Amino acid sequence: MRVWFITGASRGFGALIAQEALAGGDVVVATARDPSTVTKRLGTHERLLPMRLDVTKEDEVRAAVDQAAKAFGRIDILVNNAGYGLLGAIEEASAAETERLFATNVFGLLGVTRAVLPHMRRQRAGHIINLSSVGGYTGYPGWGVYGATKFAVEGISEALAAEVAPLGIKVTVVEPGFFRTDFLDDTSLSRTAQQIADYGETVGQTRAHAADLNHGQRGDPAKLAKAFITLANADSPPLRLPLGSDTVERIEAKNAHVAAELAAWRTLATSTDHD
Repeated sequence: MRVWFITGASRGFGALIAQEALAGGDVVVATARDPSTVTKRLGTHERLLPMRLDVTKEDEVRAAVDQAAKAFGRIDILVNNAGYGLLGAIEEASAAETERLFATNVFGLLGVTRAVLPHMRRQRAGHIINLSSVGGYTGYPGWGVYGATKFAVEGISEALAAEVAPLGIKVTVVEPGFFRTDFLDDTSLSRTAQQIADYGETVGQTRAHAADLNHGQRGDPAKLAKAFITLANADSPPLRLPLGSDTVERIEAKNAHVAAELAAWRTLATSTDHD
């Protein structure tokens, strides 16, 4: 029986992953800013501990993690799921909107990870699973600032995996594509207050596409949650796990583009070394 610590567990991916972990016989510490929303979504269960947690408040983060470790003796799997989206052009995103987004999606993730790592180091075991996005691998018009937070999660995860591997701790960054959750609803997606007409042909199309796509996305959230259990059960989990055929297609297209561009510019790229 493993102990999961899942942030943003009252809805969306977090709630579905928590459900699957409970169904598999594991213990789940399910966090949310309002723990009553966890109980409302998941019910009551002897192996479920709803917990109040705002990932942007580091003192609250450390207290919650320590309470969970004290209650169950260990933390085996951390799922850094809490986060939200911001739709708008780079120029349209204000400093305040950008800072709020990074506070949750990046600094919040770092704070929870820092709080959990001492327990995993003591155990010499554990698995940290960080939620990124297809937007953390390739950029899109209108998703630049949001994508920047997920690019940061990718870099953090890659470095962290190398740092903690000798300690028996595993790290995976999961890259979902578009799934039929509430991500494109106002409850999970913010839009920049400013909209600039000159970006109508680029970001404007992204806004229209997001509205048309909402609740018609290709991905099945229930299958994603089951994939998390497969990932958690793996003896040698991958560093990166793309989920969704749209993510796979985008990764393959970007990798091909990068390879072609590198080949075209290789001579100049390698010309800057000392003779």
